[in-house]
Amino acid sequence: MSQILSKVRTADELAMLVQDGMTIGVSAFGLAGWNEEMARAIGKRFQETGHPKDITFVQSSHVGDHTENKGTAFLAQEGLIKRWIGAHLLGSPKMARLVAENKIEAYNLPQGVIIELWREIAAKRPGLITKVGLKTFVDPRVEGAKLNARTKEDIVKVINFEGEEWLFYKSFPVDIALIRGTTADENGNLTMEHEGILTCALPLAQAAKNSGGIVIAQVENIAKANTLHPKDVRVPGILVDYIVVATSQETHYQTEATYYNPAFAGNIKVPLSEVPPLPLDERKIIERRAAMELIPHAVLNLGVGIPSDIAKVAAEENVIDLLVLTTEAGSIGGIPASIPHFGHAYNTECLLEEQSQFDFYDGGGIDITCLGLAQTDKHGNVNVTQFGSKIVGCGGFINVSQNAKKVIFCGTFTAGGLKIAIEDGKLRIVQEGKHQKFLDHVEHISFSGEYASELNKPVMYITERAVFTLENGEMTLVEIAPGIDLKKDILAHMGFQPKISSNLKEMPSGIFRPKWGELRQIILEKMKG
Repeated sequence: MSQILSKVRTADELAMLVQDGMTIGVSAFGLAGWNEEMARAIGKRFQETGHPKDITFVQSSHVGDHTENKGTAFLAQEGLIKRWIGAHLLGSPKMARLVAENKIEAYNLPQGVIIELWREIAAKRPGLITKVGLKTFVDPRVEGAKLNARTKEDIVKVINFEGEEWLFYKSFPVDIALIRGTTADENGNLTMEHEGILTCALPLAQAAKNSGGIVIAQVENIAKANTLHPKDVRVPGILVDYIVVATSQETHYQTEATYYNPAFAGNIKVPLSEVPPLPLDERKIIERRAAMELIPHAVLNLGVGIPSDIAKVAAEENVIDLLVLTTEAGSIGGIPASIPHFGHAYNTECLLEEQSQFDFYDGGGIDITCLGLAQTDKHGNVNVTQFGSKIVGCGGFINVSQNAKKVIFCGTFTAGGLKIAIEDGKLRIVQEGKHQKFLDHVEHISFSGEYASELNKPVMYITERAVFTLENGEMTLVEIAPGIDLKKDILAHMGFQPKISSNLKEMPSGIFRPKWGELRQIILEKMKG
């Protein structure tokens, strides 16, 4: 019997291999790398038979497209999933609902921790020892990464090693690994020429095989054995047990909204003119002010939302050549894309597998990161993870914010209906947001101001009307926008009294005008220093 007949199966056939109580690990980022065929088949089997049940489902990043039509939507069924362990839930509304309604156990671990844990499992090491997560909600002295009352077991421990405090994340066996590529040859070797993100398919496949588990890969094409270039193979056939071929474009999306864009795959370079300029609004003010903190040849990471569009400001201001933009998904160079393509990048110079990118990140390789600001408090803590019953998840936020040399949090001053006007270089609040974001205490500690202060890490909090820094563990107001009243527009909408710098300045007026054009000179001036 030929190798192709022994490895290629339908998703329905392969779904029968998933037994009750198994642990399924997946390698995906949005819909990149996501084995949609197997997810649909497993969900369909459960609906028809009630099996498999009591599954532990482990995802290293967010999975889905923020709808109930793709991603984990087919697996998010009460009874099918017993325990969810992952980095992010925002892209998976049905799974998030199961967690919020206390119907499944749920642990939110940092993205890089899960990805690096696959390698510990593959090598049969006891687990991952890292400082990532200390003094955040992941720390067992805070919440232990638990997202609801149903979740009882402690899976994260604090240990003392060589006189230093660390977190220990214990290894566990992986029974089923669901991965994806573009092409598989008859021996099961996988290439990823159309993927825009390489994900962590290799270490996950190694973890499953060395756990005695099964690796199932989804692909679009089958090639003759021994015809793939060996340097193109990202996962060797010795790790792949079965192959399922995508039945349509709908089950093999490259990003959350695109079947295939050759630019994201690195197969073409696009003119930067194709990246349209942003409108002048509160977001662009924040992005421009954050961009002023950039330094020549800095290695940058930009988070989702407002931070990701700093790349567009950099392109508009013609400074991309002075920077090195990266994403936790593995891109180095180029311009990171925004939602719904977040994680991908235009004109990237290099694309790494996620585990390699997080090794670099965790070791302090990022010079500056710009991340989202959902909630913050008087101690400089930041919450981007959970808001009442709304569960988002930390993603790579903890890895990045804890280990970057400088952290800049970017967000509007209030949320929910904020409207502004910009008139003659001055800012006016037309309608205040309904929700305060500067609180006495955040609901969830995704970033620890205390830990950052211990490390003497430079931290900034940039909004459309004010800029704050973390000084000796205390939130300090250092800049105010032209046209803004300190008491009426800032202090009246804060849950605490910040320290006000004795050298309080006005935010640069240029960033409040339709045409700016000053960023390149600002960055180049720093070279002289």
